[in-house]
Amino acid sequence: MSAKLTVVRSGALTTVQDAGRRGHAHLGVPRSGAMDAPAMRLANRLLGNDPDAAVLETTLTGCALRPDHGVTVVAGGAPCPVTVDGRPVAWGAPVHVPAGALLNLGAVTAGVRTYLAIAGGVAAEPVLGSRSTDLLSGLGPAPLREGDVLPLGTPVRQPALPGAAPWPAPPAQLVLPLRLGPRVDWFTPAALRTLTSATYRVSPHSNRIGLRTEGPPLERESTAELPSEGMVLGAVQVPPDGRPVVFLHDHPTTGGYPVIGVVAEVALASAAQAPVATPVRFTLG
Repeated sequence: MSAKLTVVRSGALTTVQDAGRRGHAHLGVPRSGAMDAPAMRLANRLLGNDPDAAVLETTLTGCALRPDHGVTVVAGGAPCPVTVDGRPVAWGAPVHVPAGALLNLGAVTAGVRTYLAIAGGVAAEPVLGSRSTDLLSGLGPAPLREGDVLPLGTPVRQPALPGAAPWPAPPAQLVLPLRLGPRVDWFTPAALRTLTSATYRVSPHSNRIGLRTEGPPLERESTAELPSEGMVLGAVQVPPDGRPVVFLHDHPTTGGYPVIGVVAEVALASAAQAPVATPVRFTLG
């Protein structure tokens, strides 16, 4: 019989995530998936899971769970205190949790999102080929609530694995490489200088849909209305207040505000771990 986890404390926001739903934007479905995919994959590899097996993504305050069978887990991504029945255990390395014990992930000490991988993966029902929670469309499992029961997959037997691995630290400053376009001509030359020279900060209104920024507004050359266009992961949209918004994994697939550029996907994992007020710089590249 496969193990199950009961949610004792759901935290500020805990969702099931994997590699996401690629190829469904034409249906209005964004990719979703783990915001810090490298952290998800490293945690899974330390358990012998498929790198893209479904995990739990917690936000800021962690979560607490109780397994009905003994399980092995890894907490990675944003560092946080981890305990089993109140006893401190390792973060970033495999830990055995006995049946009935309380696994608690505390508040992050840096970064934003901690990933809890469990041997065998979270076996939520797939929707359009993914187990990911999509906060925009509502597809996939709902965000965790106290009392929820999560099914787990069967652990795969693997050769001996390393007991730990190096984890990147959350960014002290977020540097986002930007490829200009497709609507760069809707902005003044002064706006482009501002975008690539000013320091913005992560807004408290940021979420899985987009990283919102606080800082100098970007002046538009054109004040015309733009018909809705397709949006991609990493698109930097500029709403009427002039402050750039970087679209993240639950972003809408269309939008009517001009996109001044697109951030390379490789940089978005750092964006997922940037707390409120983190300095943000945009660079051309």
